[in-house]
Amino acid sequence: MSDKPRIAVLGGTGDLGGGLAWQLVRTGYPIIIGSRGVEKAERAASELSARAGSGAMVIGLANPDAAASAELVILTVPFSSHKPTLQSVRGAVQGKIFVDATVPLVPPKVMRVQLPAGGSAGKQAQEFLGENVRVVSAFQNVAAAHLNADDANLDECDVLVSGNDKDAREVVVQIAEDLGMKAWHAGPIDNSAVAEALTSVLIFMNKRYKFPGAGIKITTGTAA
Repeated sequence: MSDKPRIAVLGGTGDLGGGLAWQLVRTGYPIIIGSRGVEKAERAASELSARAGSGAMVIGLANPDAAASAELVILTVPFSSHKPTLQSVRGAVQGKIFVDATVPLVPPKVMRVQLPAGGSAGKQAQEFLGENVRVVSAFQNVAAAHLNADDANLDECDVLVSGNDKDAREVVVQIAEDLGMKAWHAGPIDNSAVAEALTSVLIFMNKRYKFPGAGIKITTGTAA
């Protein structure tokens, strides 16, 4: 048995969700892959389990069941699926930490910052799910290509972690650091707009400079 919390990755069949699930599994977290359809979730879970090898704890469930069965939930769906997914799991996530990694990209102009009404996807999630859910925004600026790699060097990836509950933020900071990233408390959920907006900037930079997956690095001003 793992002493780590059981985590549901809703949208775990996509690039970002699949990459996060892979890094979590290889670090010893029990994972539930969530998807709109249980068959797709089960298929992704089977593939991830085979990739991770013996000892991996991975199952696949439809999003509402995945959320209900987990101790902590991570949402990684496209912005177009953000509201419908929140509606489908609202009851199942009450009392839990809910990590929103959604980026409000609006195709085809994904290199242009287009934050939603209300300020950010993370803030929308907090307002919709209610005060009994501790929403934390994180992981938007880590490239899916890095997360899906077998030899990922994630210590080059800094993560901004925002949310209204300090203890919930700290849980997510520790999970990110378990995966080899450097994570930073970045204030209340309103501040999630910064990380969400940065994603469009990073996509632009990837194209302009031919980067495989630009990220961010926080400098502290400390002398070497």
